[in-house]
Amino acid sequence: MKKYIAIATFGSLGDVYPYMAIARELQARGHRVAIATNEIYRHLIESEAIEFCGTRPEGSINTEEEGEFIGLLSYTQQALDYGISYLIAPHLRATYSDLVELVSQADLVITHHLAFAAILAAEKTGTPRISAALSPASFMSVYDCPSLSPSPTSAYDRAMTLIANDGIYRYFRWQARFWSAPMRQLRAELGLPPSGDLFFEGQHSPDLVLGLFSPLLATPQPDWPSQTRVTGFPLYNYQEREALSPELEQFLQAGPPPIVFTLGSLVVWTQGDFYLEGAIAAQQLGYRSVLLMGKEADRIASHQLPAGACAVKYAPHSAIFPRAAAIVHHGGVGTTAQAMSSGRPMLVVPCAYDQPDNAARLVRLGVARSLDRQHCTADRIAAELKHLLFDPSYAAKAAEIGREIRAENGVSAACDAIETYLDRQVEKRRN
Repeated sequence: MKKYIAIATFGSLGDVYPYMAIARELQARGHRVAIATNEIYRHLIESEAIEFCGTRPEGSINTEEEGEFIGLLSYTQQALDYGISYLIAPHLRATYSDLVELVSQADLVITHHLAFAAILAAEKTGTPRISAALSPASFMSVYDCPSLSPSPTSAYDRAMTLIANDGIYRYFRWQARFWSAPMRQLRAELGLPPSGDLFFEGQHSPDLVLGLFSPLLATPQPDWPSQTRVTGFPLYNYQEREALSPELEQFLQAGPPPIVFTLGSLVVWTQGDFYLEGAIAAQQLGYRSVLLMGKEADRIASHQLPAGACAVKYAPHSAIFPRAAAIVHHGGVGTTAQAMSSGRPMLVVPCAYDQPDNAARLVRLGVARSLDRQHCTADRIAAELKHLLFDPSYAAKAAEIGREIRAENGVSAACDAIETYLDRQVEKRRN
């Protein structure tokens, strides 16, 4: 029996693309699907013939002004506080109002971990709900907390890491009480009973939780919800709709594989000297470079870049990454997924949110090295890239991981889990 499925998400392109991949597959299986998110993504989502529902706030973290401010806050570790306290909480009632009719009409709602209004709407209307986590950091496990050290080696280091992780968990739990206060207030106004904190157990569906990432990044821990299913990355392969530009294609064919530099769709607004220093580092090592610079690509003249550097606004990661010698990126989970799939070694320069944790996991896998954003000078970047490019173990491990990621088919696994859940709901009503 085909169903009407609503998906609610919030954030940058990395928070939208995975759900677009799932929506396309569900539609191919005969279901009707709507994605509810910020108005800025309407054209993108509707271009895939996916139903769109716009939600407030009117602005988005994927705009230049918000991106610049969040980038600046990342240096003081306040980006998450700002995102919740200023971009989500003040608009919670408006977002709920935008969503409640859609959710009430749907047979199922799938919620991103920051889609707090959709979680409340599903509970208020009695609509079955599946929750989804795009990265392991969303689970905030005391057993697998965001890492302080990329790879603790000795027994003492491992013990100290577990103690530190417990402290991080307790602190975050204490801080989350203040962030979730508006959610608790709206719950009371809606006549809903008290429940777990929406940053912890409250975000998870009691029936099914989808970990939309590779089990190579993380596997379920003792304190994860027992109903969690890790599916693999639901990769959205943009090149099916948009090929590389003729200029970029010509550049790639004119020489050996370049080093690709990207900061995603959000951090790119606060790029500073990242791209210039990166291009200089690549030149020092005798490599060409491709710089995915966003709007800055139109503002920089070719003579301002080192020889062998090509600056473009954007290129589909699934098309450009496999043709790179190495990838330098910010560690966003969407970029991380495509980089892992490409089978290329990585230098990760994390900024905020789940990025430091993703970087640490990639380092432990042996496919990446990590560098603090504040230390991104040409010499430091070159030193890290030298390890990646001249130590064959990184390329070999990256190629191995890439083959495993491509074999996972996270989109199909996620949709199979969704349909199995829907079938169980039908059986439950029959009984």
